[in-house]
Formats: sequence, C-alpha cells, structure tokens
Amino acid sequence: MAKLKTGRHTSAIKAQRQAEKRTSANKGLTKKVRLATKAVVAAAKTKAATLKEDLKKAESCIDKAAKKSVMHWKTAARKKSRLAKAANKAAK
Repeated sequence: MAKLKTGRHTSAIKAQRQAEKRTSANKGLTKKVRLATKAVVAAAKTKAATLKEDLKKAESCIDKAAKKSVMHWKTAARKKSRLAKAANKAAK
C-alpha cells in the first residue's frame, strides 16, 4: 500500500493488512480442524481401520488451533472429548 502524502492513518492501513493476514491464517486452521473432524466422524460411521490415526490427527489440529487462540481452549477440550467418545463408541 502506498503511503499517504500527509502520513496520517498509516497505522490504520498497516493494522488492516495485519488483520487480513491473521484472518487468512485463522481460516486455514479452522478449515483443517473441520476437515479432520469430518474424517473422524466418517471413519466412526464406517468403522474404518484408520479411526485411531484420524482421531490423533484431529486432536492435534484442535490443539494447534487452541494454542494459537483460533479456538477457545475449553471449546477445543469439548470437541476432543466428543470425538473420542464417538470413536470409542464406534470401536466397540
């Protein structure tokens, strides 16, 4: 972005650029969590052999999202708990 002639509002312009970058990164993490969760649910329904690996991957994605404050840590814990519960139910 070009600097304004008077130099006013340059910090606002920079803040907007930073917000766009962060939003993009956060959306990427959120999408990873969503896809990993869907994979676990699908594996649980079909009782696939990859259930444990999918669950481990999903928990890892959820933890990363919580660590970077994309998701609240209590929300992450709740998601992980519900996924594990579903996986254990499917394993029986």
